Amino acid sequence: MITKRLAFSAIALPLALGLAACGSSEEGEAALDSEPVAEVPAPDGQSWSEVATITDRNGYLVGNPDAPIKLVEYGSLTCPGCAAFSQQASEPLMNDYVDSGRVNFEFRSFAIHGPIDLALTALIDCGSPEQAVPLADQIWANLPTILEPVQQRQAQLDAALNLPPDQRFVAFAETAGLLDFFAARGVSRDQARTCLANADRLSEIAEYSDSYGSQDEIGGTPTFVLNGQQLDANSWNAVEGALQRAGAR
Repeated sequence: MITKRLAFSAIALPLALGLAACGSSEEGEAALDSEPVAEVPAPDGQSWSEVATITDRNGYLVGNPDAPIKLVEYGSLTCPGCAAFSQQASEPLMNDYVDSGRVNFEFRSFAIHGPIDLALTALIDCGSPEQAVPLADQIWANLPTILEPVQQRQAQLDAALNLPPDQRFVAFAETAGLLDFFAARGVSRDQARTCLANADRLSEIAEYSDSYGSQDEIGGTPTFVLNGQQLDANSWNAVEGALQRAGAR
């Protein structure tokens, strides 16, 4: 069963989205300046943006795992600021930086909006690691469409969350229209139902998300960490400048 603190709170939270929680931290520091870093060739037949793994912090890491410049985003899949960053950044970040082998990018899904964030995270987690970040970008590109039924069907969604643990997120996602959205993007309805019925994996996702606040001291989304230093930045222009100062130039 889903028993840990955030797992309980993610199920119990009201479904009205607390969008005011989105915002960048003002406590981070810019990455230290560095000399330019040499490009690293990708494995034969691949580009680095096609290489992905799940990290020991339950993040989805894209690119050269040994890249000297490491960018981490703590983001909510229902955060408008994260959506804006995705629309600005996804192509240049992958094409100009990750594919150079100098930079890797790790997305950590911070479920600050409760059940909807947890369901969406379980669904991007449902396929291969290579699918996770592109699916997150698809969510952000279609965020108003995804959120509309969530805002309109709160009573039905609340009822779904009162079902047994192996049924609640399946029913939640069906009610919210998420299965059709993901089926159109390569995650079949049966595959999605199987993932959403996996209460142990949902609990694990929730526990990691809880640790981003309690252990990593992340207070809002999107928050970016570059080579271990939290950035006071939430736009692509600002993050790109930090990458270049760190040697990705």
